[in-house]
Amino acid sequence: MEERAVITRRRFMKKAAGVTAGAIVFPYIVASSALGKAGSVAASNRIVMGCIGVGGRGTSIMRSFLATGEVQIICICDVDANRRIKVKDLLANKYNSTDCAAYSDFRKLVARDDIDAVSIATPDHWHALPAIAAAKAGKAIYCEKPLGLTIDQGRKMVEVVHRYGVVFQTGTQHRSDQRFHRACELVRNGRLGKLHTIEVEIPGSMSLDGFYFEPVPEGLDYDMWLGPAPEAPYSPKRVHSFGWRWILDHAGGCVTDWGAHHIDIAQWAMGTTHTGPVEVHGKGVFPKDGLFNAAVHWRYECKYNNGVTVVCFARGEFVPSQYPNGIKFIGQKGWLFVNNSGINASPRSILKEEIGPDEVHLYKSSDHARNFIDCIKTKKPTAAPIEQAHRSVTVCHLANIAMRLGRRIRWDPTAEKIIGDDQANRMLSRSMRSPWHL
Repeated sequence: MEERAVITRRRFMKKAAGVTAGAIVFPYIVASSALGKAGSVAASNRIVMGCIGVGGRGTSIMRSFLATGEVQIICICDVDANRRIKVKDLLANKYNSTDCAAYSDFRKLVARDDIDAVSIATPDHWHALPAIAAAKAGKAIYCEKPLGLTIDQGRKMVEVVHRYGVVFQTGTQHRSDQRFHRACELVRNGRLGKLHTIEVEIPGSMSLDGFYFEPVPEGLDYDMWLGPAPEAPYSPKRVHSFGWRWILDHAGGCVTDWGAHHIDIAQWAMGTTHTGPVEVHGKGVFPKDGLFNAAVHWRYECKYNNGVTVVCFARGEFVPSQYPNGIKFIGQKGWLFVNNSGINASPRSILKEEIGPDEVHLYKSSDHARNFIDCIKTKKPTAAPIEQAHRSVTVCHLANIAMRLGRRIRWDPTAEKIIGDDQANRMLSRSMRSPWHL
C-alpha cells in the first residue's frame, strides 16, 4: 500500500539527513511521485508552497507556479470562505486529494514547518505584515507589487528579508519580459546617446458614483480583511470589485499599481535601482467625494542626479493620450518606446543593435514564476529583488505625497527622507489599526 502522507521537500531532506553511516535502513514504500516517476518531480527537488490571497490574481499566480511542474500547494489562506472552497476544489481535482489546508489567518499558514515558500496576492495594505512574518519564518516569498503601502513599510520589508536571508521575488513581471529587457539593455548601453527624458503613460484610476454600504456577507471575515487599515463600513465596492485599489487606505491607485511596473523599468534602464530621484512635483485630480479617493488623472515629474527627468502621466485632464500605456526613452540620438505589445524606436536601426560581450548585460529571465523556483533552489538573486522593487515604488509613493500636498518635494535617496518638510515626512509611514503593527 502506498504511503498517503505528503512527502515534502523539507521532510525528504530531514529523512535523508537522519540516516547515519552504517545504520540498518528498512525500506518503506512511497508514492512514485516522491521518486520523480510518472513525469513528476522528486520530493527532494519539489518546492512546497502556501498561497496567501487566492482571489482572481492570487489564483492566477498559483496556476503559474503549478505550471512549472515543480511546485506542490498544500495550504491556502483567504479571508473569504467562498474563495477558499473554490481553490480547495481546484487543488483537489489536480491532486486527487482533499488534504489541502485552508485558513482565514495567514499566521497559521506561515507557522507551518512543512512549506518552503509562500505567495502573497492580497490588497496592498496586507503585503508588509505577511511578508515580514514569512521572512522571519525562513520562507521564500513571492509578493505581488506594489511592494508596500508606504515607503516605511517597504524599507522594513527589505531589512527583514535581508536579515533572514530569504529568497524574495516581486510580482513585477516585466522584469521577465524580453521586450522590456531588450529596451533596457539598449538604453543602458547608450544606443540613444545621452538619455535626458523618460515619458511614462499609465491608465488613470477609477472614480465612483453611487457607492453603497451593505451588511458583511456570510463567509467573509471583514475585520481580518481590514486588518491594519482604518475601521470602515463594508461595501462590495471596497472589497469584492477590486475597488480597494482606488482607496488610499488600502492602495495608491494606478499611481502605484501600474507605476510599480513602468517606473521599475525606467529605473532599470537608467541604472538607478538602488537610489531614486532628488525632486518630485506634480498635480493630480482627486475625487471630491465618494468611496474612491486615489488620484484619477495626474502628471508628475521626477528629477534625478544623472540629469534625467521622468515624466509620468495618466491620460485625462492634464494631458491627452500619447502612448498606449507604455514607456518612451528619449536621448540625443533618438527615442525608444516599449510596452506589453512590442518595442519601437527612431531611428529603427536602433532595434538591430547588438549588445557586445563587454557591455552591460542585464539579468535575464523568461519566466517570472520559474525564476523564483530556480532561485529558491540555487539561493541566487531573483529577477525582481526586494531592494529594487522598494526603490521603484518609492518613486510612486513620493509622487502621491507631492500631489496630495500640492507642492514640490526634495528627496534624499540615501537617507530616504524628504528634505525640509516635516508634514511630508510624516506621510512616509502610517499608523496601523490595533492590534497590528510592524
